[in-house]
Amino acid sequence: MKNSFFAYLSRIKFIDRWALMRNTRKESLSEHSYEVAVLAHALAVLGNRRLGRQYDASRAALLGLYHDAPESITGDMPTPVKYFSADMRAAFAGVEKNARAQLLEMLPADLRGEFAALLEAPRAPGDEALWGLVKAADKLSALLKCIEERKAGNTEFCEAEAATKKLLEGLACPEAELFLKDFLPAYEQPLDKLR
Repeated sequence: MKNSFFAYLSRIKFIDRWALMRNTRKESLSEHSYEVAVLAHALAVLGNRRLGRQYDASRAALLGLYHDAPESITGDMPTPVKYFSADMRAAFAGVEKNARAQLLEMLPADLRGEFAALLEAPRAPGDEALWGLVKAADKLSALLKCIEERKAGNTEFCEAEAATKKLLEGLACPEAELFLKDFLPAYEQPLDKLR
């Protein structure tokens, strides 16, 4: 339907993540996108303030907010399925590309360029580095979900937590390392200890 882009994107609140795992609390794709936006912004600010980078922190947040937009069409493909083989990953990359094109077609022609710059990689000059931060933020968000589930007594997420930590280390992202060192310990604390 014409001009249905925003209505379609609004439906990400109905898409649950971690579909193959038992959850103590469901996490929607909308919640995840918000968290990735916040974390991508935080990583950019850390990079700028502590590592002398020149990131556009606002754009990092915006890219994080839209990073899973194609999943409004495809749904959230569980990681074990998506990365099962090179063939599966290639097939899903094609599905994601098609979903991005479908979403852009839901916009009036005069708006497509602006949103294509958010949905199609690489989006703009300087975005490659920002996408590295969004990728790290996406993995951080997954790690935080694993910690939340473990703290709630759900051992289902313990292996995912260890695997996600290893993935984060493999990214060699100094900004993520700073976040893990300085901010991750607070996620282990109950509310009353956070002040």
